[in-house]
Amino acid sequence: MKISVLTIFPEMFRGFEEEPVIRRAILKGAVQIEYIDVRPFAGGSFRHIDDSTFGGGAGMVLRCAPVLKALETVRESGSFTAALTPAGEKYDQLMARELAQKEHLILLCGHYEGFDQRILSRADREISIGDYILTGGELAARVVMDSIIRLLEGSLRAESTAEESFENGLLEYPQYTRPADYCGEKVPEVLLSGDHEKVRKWRLKQSLALTLKRRPDLLEKRILTEEERELLSELIEEQQMISQTEQEQQILSETEKEEKPL
Repeated sequence: MKISVLTIFPEMFRGFEEEPVIRRAILKGAVQIEYIDVRPFAGGSFRHIDDSTFGGGAGMVLRCAPVLKALETVRESGSFTAALTPAGEKYDQLMARELAQKEHLILLCGHYEGFDQRILSRADREISIGDYILTGGELAARVVMDSIIRLLEGSLRAESTAEESFENGLLEYPQYTRPADYCGEKVPEVLLSGDHEKVRKWRLKQSLALTLKRRPDLLEKRILTEEERELLSELIEEQQMISQTEQEQQILSETEKEEKPL
């Protein structure tokens, strides 16, 4: 796979390729990365790559000519261009796997107030890594590249990514390592039992519990298996029992306060 990054701040990627997983992928030939500085493509002695917007408004916008000229130098037949912008589609693991299948991915890094619309009209996709604003698209590009490269053959062992959060539509279950008892906080007994089926079921239930608590929207999108439906029903019943017990304790506590003599 080849990744071309168009940016006005290529120095922001310094050190990225020295990260172990990225470096391994490069050495194994799984990925080739290039950084294209857009500034030299701007005309004039001052190399202006931004300008004020027509119609007025605060901030500056990346001019279309420098970016599109830079894009023309790297774009090939079969290239896929993605612009990193807050208005793009929400990035997720499914999209990471989709982009990891591309032979040549071009990432356009926005800056200032964003892109001239004529740049975006030439992109195959607009991507947002979250509902917040960054100074520029360089950090977002690093996030996207990292999530894609780790999926490429030769970067990690296949089993290392199989049960991670979002891979199966659920958040990942809690994990523990030695010691089994740290200052009285113990590893769940089931993980020490050696019973692989019990461990599998415990992990699945924990994944469902964590997803239900933090990302219930993921459960709405997922087609649950019969086992998952049963475990989810158990979790909901347990939560209801805990909630009921807490309410009873609260009522009892308030009653005791009222009956306590002044």
